[in-house]
Amino acid sequence: MTGPSEESAPGHPEPTESVPPSELFSEDRTDSAPHPNAGGFEAEPTQVVQPQYPQQGQYPQQQPAQPQLQLPQPSQGQYQQPYDQNLPPLHPQQAQQAAQYPPQQQYAPPPPVQQPAVPGLPQPQGRHALPDELATASLVKPQKRKPQSGWRKALYVGTGKLVNPGESPRDTRKRELIAQINQPLRGCYKIAMLSLKGGVGKTTTTTTLGSTFASLRGDRVVAVDANPDRGTLSQKIPIETTATVRHLLRDADKITRYSDVRSYTSQGGSRLEILASEQDPAVSEAFSEDDYRRTVNLLEHFYNIVLTDCGTGLMHSAMKGVLDVADALVVVSSGSVDGARSASATLDWLEAHGYGDLVKRSVAVINSVRPKGGSVDLDKLSAHFGARVRSVCRIPFDPHLEEGAEIELDRLDEDTRLALLELAATVADGFGGQQYRPIQP
Repeated sequence: MTGPSEESAPGHPEPTESVPPSELFSEDRTDSAPHPNAGGFEAEPTQVVQPQYPQQGQYPQQQPAQPQLQLPQPSQGQYQQPYDQNLPPLHPQQAQQAAQYPPQQQYAPPPPVQQPAVPGLPQPQGRHALPDELATASLVKPQKRKPQSGWRKALYVGTGKLVNPGESPRDTRKRELIAQINQPLRGCYKIAMLSLKGGVGKTTTTTTLGSTFASLRGDRVVAVDANPDRGTLSQKIPIETTATVRHLLRDADKITRYSDVRSYTSQGGSRLEILASEQDPAVSEAFSEDDYRRTVNLLEHFYNIVLTDCGTGLMHSAMKGVLDVADALVVVSSGSVDGARSASATLDWLEAHGYGDLVKRSVAVINSVRPKGGSVDLDKLSAHFGARVRSVCRIPFDPHLEEGAEIELDRLDEDTRLALLELAATVADGFGGQQYRPIQP
């Protein structure tokens, strides 16, 4: 006898003993008789109920039983699970609604909410952390710099390097200027030193500026004496050779390497090299514009900085060549009224002859040639030149420079050394704005 739960579904014959077991589990036969406690709900004969398993990362939640499911109408921007056509329809009305939304039309899930960055902590970029975490400043503990002068150095040395008060503001300034002087330089940088009035220290400024560059930079620096009136540039360093620029031009075809050029120059303790001019005034007048251009074209193959010590006149034959190839201009003036007027007249002449751009990137130097300052207001003098040139530098009086002999940087006063660092750093600021000129063969 068969109980209520063992009744067969309507429309299907009751299985007998002779039916093979494989047919009992076919899709055409289902034992879908309702449970006695299920009420009046009857499952359709063709309905196949498949369990819904939770997706990965989700947990099943108990939902109340619903006799009929309704597909919600999706709103714009709302995510909807696509309908799977492999499943049999649960209701004819559901199948009609599901047909209105084909499976290829999917709504993107809402973007993940980004957590705000925690202040004070480095945030990674992508799969890797910020590269600043491996920077030297982040990994190595900063150390206080050693003092270089004054009572700070005496205290540091006297305590056996146990007490380090750090460097003074003056030492910090010197270190910053040296770093500014050593900034990269492309090609050959040519500096012209000018002055209409003699006795203002133009040749001395050429030597000290070139010596400062040569002692701090690793590249080669040379100063050329282009004074047609028997220049004295070669007397500022120990003389190693009697060769002049005339001998260099005569043997120009034989020069192929730096050692060949070095035999025509003299080098001081600062590594500055000087190419002397002809000492015979009758011969030096023949130093023309073409001769100067040939000299510079030869030197720029072997030197990074070329300084030219020009004469006091602006109309001699080599001056046009000097101004045409110059990257920077240094106009030297004394602290007197007549020296300032001569320097201002030099700028007027340059602007009147088409060198206005060169004047704008030039540097004015006020050189104190007397031990005591006079009644001239140097601040007003600096303001006058500052309105016309790129920068103004002051060089204080120094007893070693007053001697007029060979110049040694170690014998200069500290104020003079600092002023020369200021001048060299100011000139080096023009390295970035250098106009590139291809080297002529």
